[in-house]
Amino acid sequence: VSNMVIHLSQVYFNHFPGDPEFGDIIQRAEQAIEGGVFPERISQGSSGSYFVKDSKGKILGVFKPKSEEPYGHLNPKWTKYFHKLCCPCCFGRGCLIPNQGYLSEVAASHVDTRLGLGVVPKTKAVYLVSETFHYNTIDRAKSRGKKYALEMVPKVGRHFHRVGLPPKLGSFQLFVEGYHEADYWLRRFEAEPLPENIRKQLQSQFERLVILDYVIRNTDRGNDNWLIKYEKSGEGEGEKAIQIAAIDNGLAFPFKHPDEWRAYPFHWACLPQAKVPFSQETRELVLSRLSDMNFVQDLCEDLYEMFMADKGFDKTMFEKQMSVMRGQILNLSQALKDNKTPIQLVQMPRVVVERSRTGGQGRVVTLGTAFTQTFHCKRPFFSSW
Repeated sequence: VSNMVIHLSQVYFNHFPGDPEFGDIIQRAEQAIEGGVFPERISQGSSGSYFVKDSKGKILGVFKPKSEEPYGHLNPKWTKYFHKLCCPCCFGRGCLIPNQGYLSEVAASHVDTRLGLGVVPKTKAVYLVSETFHYNTIDRAKSRGKKYALEMVPKVGRHFHRVGLPPKLGSFQLFVEGYHEADYWLRRFEAEPLPENIRKQLQSQFERLVILDYVIRNTDRGNDNWLIKYEKSGEGEGEKAIQIAAIDNGLAFPFKHPDEWRAYPFHWACLPQAKVPFSQETRELVLSRLSDMNFVQDLCEDLYEMFMADKGFDKTMFEKQMSVMRGQILNLSQALKDNKTPIQLVQMPRVVVERSRTGGQGRVVTLGTAFTQTFHCKRPFFSSW
């Protein structure tokens, strides 16, 4: 993996040798924080997330710390703790590994890049520290004590590995400008139909969103967390007037298909665009890659390198996540070959593709000598599919 966050002698720093442009953005963010321009907490959502700015106050990206995720121990929005304790069947996601949201965001960006979709704003794992992040009382007290010691007894203070607050690991997604929530534009397109060439652009972008969400099995895609940018001035044949941005990808990569209370459907399946067969352009873009098991295995290995860096990494659970993803890719490949629509895609039988093991149960079809395909039959209690 070309980018990484390095931990050396308890000193954290961000290192992106394969992406100097992204590294420069992070450096600008760090300099702004040092200069007193602190990240601003976003009021929406169920976790701690922040607009990170440059020294002039321009938003550079959205940072989501691991420790402030919905069930993280430092989530500043206490309602999720209440949900978890009092009504987990309604508010939890039993198919997801807790506290992996930042990895899901980063991995979704990587899948988007490998498939050439171009709908996820670049997202990477970074370390940032700011007094506006949510820290516990002990961390803040330690920081104040060390600063005081450094000022009063410099010889003692110089022995501290770190004087300030501890850096936080999280996902950093580049901020996109000029976009609105999908609902904003979709309602207007209903009232004022788009010119045919622009409608085709929207359909093409929509299909890329569908492919992303289906491959990563996003469990949280409503019409409020994907964005559309529409510039009427670009209505010429050679210009891209419409672009989609798929944000909020932190609740994806489940280790099993949803089979308890809720189905977590893709809300875009209710849109008229979901009733149109996948275009030839989309098939040419991704089908050859999705049908290549070597490509799929390379993708799994890339994700392994990302996920294993997390302290809570569990190889067995990761393999289950990849089994779901392989099944999604298998279904998607078949749907593209059969000229299906997105709504027909989500209605296909759910599949997991596991590494071959002896003694498997259920309806199993061998896929070469390396993998087996199993049909997942159990459905959620509340399901419309």
